[in-house]
Amino acid sequence: MKIATWNVNSVKARLPRVLEWLDEFKPDVALLQEIKTEDHSFPALEIETLGYKIATHGQKSYNGVAILSRHPMAITQTGLPGDDTDDHARFLEAIISPEDTSITPVRVATIYLPNGNPSQDETGAKSDKYRYKLKWMDRLIKHTEKLLKTDEAFVLGGDYNVCPTDGDVYDPRAFANDALCRPETRMRFRTLLNLGLTNAFRVFNNQPNVYSYWDYQRGAWAKDNGLLIDYLLLSPEAADRLLDAGIDKKPRGREKASDHTPVWCTLAPGI
Repeated sequence: MKIATWNVNSVKARLPRVLEWLDEFKPDVALLQEIKTEDHSFPALEIETLGYKIATHGQKSYNGVAILSRHPMAITQTGLPGDDTDDHARFLEAIISPEDTSITPVRVATIYLPNGNPSQDETGAKSDKYRYKLKWMDRLIKHTEKLLKTDEAFVLGGDYNVCPTDGDVYDPRAFANDALCRPETRMRFRTLLNLGLTNAFRVFNNQPNVYSYWDYQRGAWAKDNGLLIDYLLLSPEAADRLLDAGIDKKPRGREKASDHTPVWCTLAPGI
């Protein structure tokens, strides 16, 4: 089962690129972020034509996540638990159950973690946006703890808006106080991993300065001035099935591309 995550930065604006990638790369499951559209206006027909079932948790103009699957799926969670007042569309979870019973089902979640910038207000204290980011990460940690108790294979994929180390950002000094790199952010990401999750890409590539995001400004793509902020985090049961993982840079180099590029992994059928 090939699973990929991709922040598409508006599924409507990027639809030709999305359709192109789905047709060429053919992931079994695609976890999308920043679809920037409400559920009713998601371009379902065009994507269904390529053989995908679709689940969305959309929002007008901002945020929004979706799951595309070649296999039957059942939605298990819309919105991240822990705060009933949070109306941002940033989390969607489902169980993928292939009709081929030799393939063990896998739970997936598509995650668009808050950016959190600017991280400070005019007084130098943590900004409201940054406090929201940290609280959101705390909620994700609690939810992951519950998922781990099920002993299921699951994959938490998405745009985490975290650079875990200085090697994941092209200019660590410039980003030292950025919400993606601040110690409080990195500490929570380490806490999440230390629950027992595996960063799929890092199993196969531990090199620094390998990125999944390049800003549209200042020639970042051409200069390879990027950030690694998109991840597929696997439960122990999913990690046992991990065969391969990588970053597909091809979509970022095309016309009218998203500023992110897909990150993917392949899982064995199961035991």
